[in-house]
Amino acid sequence: FFFFFHNDLEKYYIYLMAGLLPWTFFAESFSSGAVAINANAEMVKKIYFPREVLVIAEVNAKLINMLLSFLVMAVFIFVSGIGFSRHLIFLPIVILAEYLFALGFALAVASITVYFRDMEYIVNVILMAWIWATPIMYRIDAVGEKLAIILKLNPMTLMVVSYQNIFYWHQTPDLFYLLVPIAEGLAAVVIGEVIFYKLAKKFAEEM
Repeated sequence: FFFFFHNDLEKYYIYLMAGLLPWTFFAESFSSGAVAINANAEMVKKIYFPREVLVIAEVNAKLINMLLSFLVMAVFIFVSGIGFSRHLIFLPIVILAEYLFALGFALAVASITVYFRDMEYIVNVILMAWIWATPIMYRIDAVGEKLAIILKLNPMTLMVVSYQNIFYWHQTPDLFYLLVPIAEGLAAVVIGEVIFYKLAKKFAEEM
């Protein structure tokens, strides 16, 4: 990545990890959520319980993976000499925003996949394109002002940049970069739950 993108960032691997680990959490939550219901078809057909539990369990597992990965990254940050700053206090807010966003998408796609099985493959294609629209391997201020405005329409851009500000740049995330993702996360959960609730009524029949 360093040579391909011609980056001049010092300790580029820290910058890369600061964006890649959160992205991996979202991508894995999105893709595993797509099969959360179908993978437990026998349980869904035989036992009544809130079906959302299956999706929440998947997203929670991916969240734990990301938090453990942060511990590994912390070692790299310490060894690299970049160190930590007081801006870490904003980390829980960014994690919460991303968690809500990932959960909302997972709920929606989990319910749709029950009726449209090819959705799990479509999700993977979407993620392949989505990662390039997120400033993980490159800096958002290096793509030009017009393209940067377009990239900011991507909810993951705001979250990834916030992680990079906290871990790499040692800057307080812009208020816009904190409030908008939280609003988007809450909206994603509400929309995802509405879709899930309406489609969950016939899960057993479709399976």
